Amino acid sequence: MLDELEDFLLLVKRSRNLTLEGISTHYANIEDTLNHEYAELQITRFASALGIVDRTVGRPPFIHTACSAAALLFSSTHFTMLRSGIALYGLWPSRETLLASKEKGGSVPDFRPVLTWKTRIVQIKAIPEGSYVGYGCSYKTMRNTVLGVLPVGYADGYDRALGNRAHVLVPCRRAPVLGRICMNLCMVDLTDVPGAKLEDEVVLLGKSGEERISAETMAEWAGTINYEVVTRISPFLPRKIVG
Repeated sequence: MLDELEDFLLLVKRSRNLTLEGISTHYANIEDTLNHEYAELQITRFASALGIVDRTVGRPPFIHTACSAAALLFSSTHFTMLRSGIALYGLWPSRETLLASKEKGGSVPDFRPVLTWKTRIVQIKAIPEGSYVGYGCSYKTMRNTVLGVLPVGYADGYDRALGNRAHVLVPCRRAPVLGRICMNLCMVDLTDVPGAKLEDEVVLLGKSGEERISAETMAEWAGTINYEVVTRISPFLPRKIVG
């Protein structure tokens, strides 16, 4: 609380073993809304706190408040450091942040996602109409179906909620995910992807030709946000840096 800050700073000032290196805050409601009254209140409170710091111990070298959304929307949050995270990976913090940025006018960043998540087809099966696919018999084929098996599942960060909802891109064409997502496997419908074969590249997240699956789209399918989609990808999966 502001009324306790000065006493705390005086304790720091009197100590031979403590030095105030920095001051920061985190915004509670800056991404999820077009109404930024609460964020503006936090900005005002932080300015008051910084004034107390200046008067009591002097300005510290590190002052930062700006997450990606704050950095994009409020220049007043730009102190000695920015704490940009998701924007560095070419993703908007939220639709509301994008809309608010457009409403403010001026230059709007052209974010381009840096991540593509890929796998390959490891098995292809022809199954008849009326076959069940996956645990719980949650999908029943309505036609003779060419089924592709992919070696990726919820243990890899491919959300279980994507079953019977998501699509993948098998070169340049969409293929629906059928049945529940398994721990380390999932199944896709290759019936309308002529020529699909073993070891073909499959894009789970990213672009293939003119088709694209964004983190935002995957988040909608899974009932979450783009942050969770990209941060849950297993750290044990290999990464390849290109470009």
